[in-house]
Parts: sequence; structure tokens; C-alpha cells
Amino acid sequence: MASALTKRLDVTVAGELNLDLILYGLPETLPPERELLASGMALTLGSSSAIFAHNLSRLGSRVGFVTRVGDDPLGSIALERLAQSGVDVSRVKRTSGSVKTGLTVILAHEHNRNILTYSGTMAEMCFEDLDLNYLSDSRHFHLSSFFLHRALRPRMAELFAAMKAAGLTTSLDVNDDPDDRWDGDFSTVFKSLDVIFVNERECKKLSGAGELNEATGRLAALVPLVVVKLGQRGALTRRGQEEWRAEGIAVEAVDPVGAGDSFDAGFIHQYVRGAELETCLRFGNLAGALSVTRAGGTEAFRDTAYTEQFLKRHWSPSKNEAGAITRA
Repeated sequence: MASALTKRLDVTVAGELNLDLILYGLPETLPPERELLASGMALTLGSSSAIFAHNLSRLGSRVGFVTRVGDDPLGSIALERLAQSGVDVSRVKRTSGSVKTGLTVILAHEHNRNILTYSGTMAEMCFEDLDLNYLSDSRHFHLSSFFLHRALRPRMAELFAAMKAAGLTTSLDVNDDPDDRWDGDFSTVFKSLDVIFVNERECKKLSGAGELNEATGRLAALVPLVVVKLGQRGALTRRGQEEWRAEGIAVEAVDPVGAGDSFDAGFIHQYVRGAELETCLRFGNLAGALSVTRAGGTEAFRDTAYTEQFLKRHWSPSKNEAGAITRA
């Protein structure tokens, strides 16, 4: 087995890949049979796993990505965007047929948003699509969107167990359950999990507790490290009975899409380098804050000069902390 120092990649990701079509300036109420005009739009790389991988790569980690994507124009655009960030997409499986690459349409209102998703190939990715030798040639394995991976879920515990057996650390971002049922074989997945990412609502839903402290306590009894994203209030992490918190970073927010996935990327970028948990939290908050300053979940990170300027302005790591961007 290769040691952590000889692994080709820092992080491998198995997950969903699609585009986000974001429409801005729509009214809060959408009456039927009316042609409603948006004031702006953005077509960006979407899906939790892909946003995570893209932004983690832009921060300087070596990232590999495995998924199933349609042999259609949307799939080509999504793959091109991901590859441009430096992510290795050589093991992505492209399929032809009636099921196409997924698409999420986000209707952004002043105070809330509607999220409409055609899951497409993301729901069809199965265990057989994954190259386990490739995924294990890494220091860390990450997967997002537990509930969207309907074909993979029966063997998801087997996947995480294989990564742990290969010596990787592992993380899962649960994300929302579209059916709002919050059922699944979590206990078998949790056995091979090092880090679980949730927001406050997901934490309560997943644990069955109505209060955040109780919810984190229940999850901390099952997973070594629980990370809860709290939006503008920052984030917290809990390990057993110990808890760390980091305040959010005040920025002029343009778009919240992908902020949580960007947080995950910042956290894991430091985590795989052995940084203290408080550092991981602070850098996660920084990456999330950077994300919301541009439309879409990846656009801020695509601008290298802007990203470096933002991190230089907001991040001052000590001598014991990992740096921000390590790739030239």
C-alpha cells in the first residue's frame, strides 16, 4: 500500500456533475402562465461534488474526480469547466442514451430561492462506475449529496470501507433530502467516516434532535468529527465532547450558491495538510466567503488574481498553519 507521501493525489471525489442555470431578479411569487423576465443569468459549474472538487483544486490541492456524465453538450461543458480548474477527470465515465447530464435551475429572489433539479446521470452513477484503485491513490476521499446517489447508495458503505482499508481519511457532505424523509443506511456509512459536513437544518434532521447542541452531540457519538456550517454565523466542529467555533467573514454577498461546498473545500484543503481544527474552520469560512462574492459556486475561484487578492487580504496563517494556495 502506498504511503500518504507517495499518493498521487491529495483528495479524490466521487459524486455528481452538472451545470447550474441561475436566473436573477425574479418576483418572490411566480404566477402560472405568465412570461416572467429575469434581470440576469449565469450558467456555471454546478453540483455539490463538482463545486467542491473545482474549488479545492483552485486552492492548490491535487484532486481527482470520478462520476458518470451524459454524452451531451451539457456534459461536455461541465467536464471542460472542471478540467480547467486542474481537476483530473480522466476516470469520468461518459454514457449515451436517453438519460442526459443533470441540470439545476436556480430562481434567485431577494429573500429566498427556488431550486429545480433534473438529476439525470447523477442518479445513475453506481459502484461499478468507480475505479477504486484510482480513488484510493489519494490521501483523502470525499463524497457529497448522499440522497441524490440512488444507484450508489446500496453499496455506499462498501465504498467508504474500501477507502478506509486503503488508508485514506474520508468525508461526507450529506446535503438535503429532496423527499425530506432522512432515512438510509447511515450507520453503516458512518463506521468508515472521519468527517461529516452538515448545515444546521441537516444536522437536526439527520440526528432527529430539535436543538443544535443535542444534534451535534448525537452525531459526534457516531462520527469522529462533525462540522456544522452556520452561514453568516460561521461554523463549528465537534469531536466527542470538545467543540470549536469560528466566526464568519463579512463580505458583500452576491450569490449564496455553492457557499457550503466551498467551505468544505477550504476545510479539507487544510485538514489533509494536518492543520489544527480551528484553522480548518477559519479557512473553510474564508473559502465560503470568497464563493459568495461572485455569481455561481465556482466563478470567484476561476479568477486566480481575484482569489489570491482575496485570500491575501483576509488570511494571515501562522508559521504552524498550512498556506492558502500552493499551486503556481
